[in-house]
Amino acid sequence: MINSSIEEHLSPVDGDLDLRAIGNRVRALRKGRGDTLANLAARADLSVSMLSAVERGEKAATVLVLHRIAGALGSTIARLVEDETPVRATVLRHDRQIVIPGEGGWTRRIVSPVVPGIEFEMMQTTLPPGVNAGEYGPHQADSQEYLLVLEGELTLTLDGTEHRLAAGDAIHHDGQCRHGYRNDGPVTCRYVLAMFDRPRP
Repeated sequence: MINSSIEEHLSPVDGDLDLRAIGNRVRALRKGRGDTLANLAARADLSVSMLSAVERGEKAATVLVLHRIAGALGSTIARLVEDETPVRATVLRHDRQIVIPGEGGWTRRIVSPVVPGIEFEMMQTTLPPGVNAGEYGPHQADSQEYLLVLEGELTLTLDGTEHRLAAGDAIHHDGQCRHGYRNDGPVTCRYVLAMFDRPRP
């Protein structure tokens, strides 16, 4: 069943993201898999109208929406917002890194390039005090996640089990679980999350 509450996670056009390019990448990946809008929307638990608006570059989706689209495509958020970089070394200067907004004022910064044939993503998240970044569905089989808390405190929930992490703490877990991120502390939390997915055929 489509979650209608997800509609609030679309915001007006945001000049910080190249929405048309994101839409083109989503459409290309969808067509490359032979998917219709309806099929992809159903797998992503989104409405067809929402997915269509993203593909047309008319709306800026938050992390939650992009997460669902990327997961349904067997891909990563980074691949949706950046072009592939088929070179040996890539420097991503701070002012070139894509920042995606989340509900409640938190942000996710993509700090890894998109490399052909590799579904790897590294992100830096900034989570203000008292903000819950939400719960995210499982990734595909064989996916792995690594997280390092840089500042503050993070409550990471994996299939309902809470792990309280302080600055300097790190955790690894497989990606086949529901995972949520929450800052119950009095100061901003910053953490780095790296995710590896085996590319789908």
